[in-house]
Amino acid sequence: MAQVSFRSLAFLLLVGLITSCSIPQGGLSGKSLHADYADGIRKAGLQRTAMGAQWLAAADKSLTQPIDIVIPYKETAYFAADKPLATCYRFSLQRGEKAVVKLATVPASGLLFFAELWQPQQGENPKWLAAVDTVSRSMELEIKQDGKYLLRVQPELLQGVEYTLTINTAPSIAFPVRSTDNPKVSSFWGADRDAGARRHEGIDIFAKFRTPAIAAANGRITRVNENALGGKVIFLRPEGKDYSLYYAHLDTQLVQEGAAVRTGDTLGLIGNTGNAKTTPPHLHFGIYTNGGAINPFPFVNVNRISPKNVSADLTLLNEYVRSKSAGNIHTSPATTAPALMKQSAGAVMKIAGATEGWYRILLPDGSTGFISGTQVSTASLRKQKLGTSQRLLDQPDNEAAAKLLTEAGASVEILGQYGQFYLVNYKSAMGWIPVRQD
Repeated sequence: MAQVSFRSLAFLLLVGLITSCSIPQGGLSGKSLHADYADGIRKAGLQRTAMGAQWLAAADKSLTQPIDIVIPYKETAYFAADKPLATCYRFSLQRGEKAVVKLATVPASGLLFFAELWQPQQGENPKWLAAVDTVSRSMELEIKQDGKYLLRVQPELLQGVEYTLTINTAPSIAFPVRSTDNPKVSSFWGADRDAGARRHEGIDIFAKFRTPAIAAANGRITRVNENALGGKVIFLRPEGKDYSLYYAHLDTQLVQEGAAVRTGDTLGLIGNTGNAKTTPPHLHFGIYTNGGAINPFPFVNVNRISPKNVSADLTLLNEYVRSKSAGNIHTSPATTAPALMKQSAGAVMKIAGATEGWYRILLPDGSTGFISGTQVSTASLRKQKLGTSQRLLDQPDNEAAAKLLTEAGASVEILGQYGQFYLVNYKSAMGWIPVRQD
């Protein structure tokens, strides 16, 4: 026992050294805080311990086995101190919107909690993009490409933590007409034009005649002229961006080429010049890159919905439950989501997190998915008398370690089943026994 205690103490001291001394708040130059922490584990030799190896493996594995979600998304979840895990969420984002990530943890301070945004790469490892600030517990990042993105979350070693994660989006530039002028977007990117001969390369924002069209970003006016389609037009190049903003169908242009403007400055007055002479006054707003026009709506869309609050019972976090009836484990929290697998009544699973009225669950084999909160129970199935003494296993595997030996003829509460094993309670200890007992 003395040797075990000494090794445990040494391990804790090494982990504390990594946390307190090796990693500055912002991470080392050119590396993320998570990468620095992982390097600290290796330099301390902790990758040769079970906990250190599991922590490193969990970080890598999570990026290859993400959970599919739809944003906006809000989840409350739990990481146990004695089981190093990481969770990775996969979701879609559009170019021009900002990814907005917020975290709240319990405990609120005194721990390292890593949350990083990654972009999958075809045939290569994911590309690291940004991390949630360890002080503000928030992150905003403008998205440069449509596609799938990954958010990996993981606490430091030996740290139990409950966290609430919120993922949402926001516009990256201002709307080009003030909200007080009651603008209305009525024609979107890709709509047919000229009987289908061409596609709409922007959005049409309707407002009263001669309503101000304003700068959607700080920048410089690069062109003020007139053409057959757009009528009186203005091009604005935002500071530090690789695209230009296009304002068309103006009745009046109020800026000159080369002028520096700030967000909210009036550039012109909305009209119906060019090919819009027969339409009500509106601003055609577009965004152009070297590769051509791109959809401007994600850049300026202010009508973002907030995620629904968690309604599932949070007292079940990190608890084993069983399914009430046969049904599906889903790949994401929706009845319309694909079925990950079918579960029989009484199937055992552990609650890892909760979102709206759903639970994110972990199966004993490491698989994860979602189940409705109405479909789980903590009540035992029945009591059963054991004919012989049984090894109470810590995993549903005959080769797993035994917590203790039951007495012959003892009664156990059967909580549920996984494969050929029952999860049971015996004298306040929980563990696994074979369904068929010799």
